[in-house]
Amino acid sequence: MSLRVAGLCRHDHRGRMLITNQWDGGQPPRFYLARTREGNVWRVRADVPDAVARALSTLAADEPPLRDPAERPLHEARYVDLLCTGRSAARTESGPVYWFASAVVPAAQPVTIDAANAHLLHGGLEDWLPDVPHRRPMVAMVEDGRAVSVCASVRITEQTHEAGVETLAACRGRGHAVNAVAGWAQQVRQRGVDKIFYSTSWSNRASQGVADRLGLAMLGTDFSVD
Repeated sequence: MSLRVAGLCRHDHRGRMLITNQWDGGQPPRFYLARTREGNVWRVRADVPDAVARALSTLAADEPPLRDPAERPLHEARYVDLLCTGRSAARTESGPVYWFASAVVPAAQPVTIDAANAHLLHGGLEDWLPDVPHRRPMVAMVEDGRAVSVCASVRITEQTHEAGVETLAACRGRGHAVNAVAGWAQQVRQRGVDKIFYSTSWSNRASQGVADRLGLAMLGTDFSVD
């Protein structure tokens, strides 16, 4: 988990989060906690006041190792309280984190997306067009001349890749996401990377179903406050 967390954001000399680790940047959450059965890893955004950051870290250090993935963090309410100072609300997100403990094989092979065939993303997945040169590898399941499901590396380091996946609403439930993610993972392994991750939210049952169908191992859980 430590390798994955290191790849989620770029950090300052204190280990505080500066910017999301993706080609177009993005602001990370103010507080992030990853929990596993072996222990926990946490990060605080660089602009959080030092006193608040110290209090958050003290609480995170007191979190017990993960026992039940559905169990909320012990100090969840305190994290939120500390970060609500001067703000009307703080938004939390949480969900499971999986990793590819073994190789997976798609039942149907996706198409590799590059500049030559990026037009396949038109028809519903255009938001991925700016990502084509940066989020490599990128693959898609194609029907009737257009991509209906796309998967790409959205967090990349020398040692790790993490998946991002989207399927057109009208084409869900037909195995497209499973095949896209499996084909993407194959290409990542071909690049010599074997620390491959997939994460989602607890509310996204369909995404959890993709992980289940692929037989992914649950590594731990994410929790963040923004």
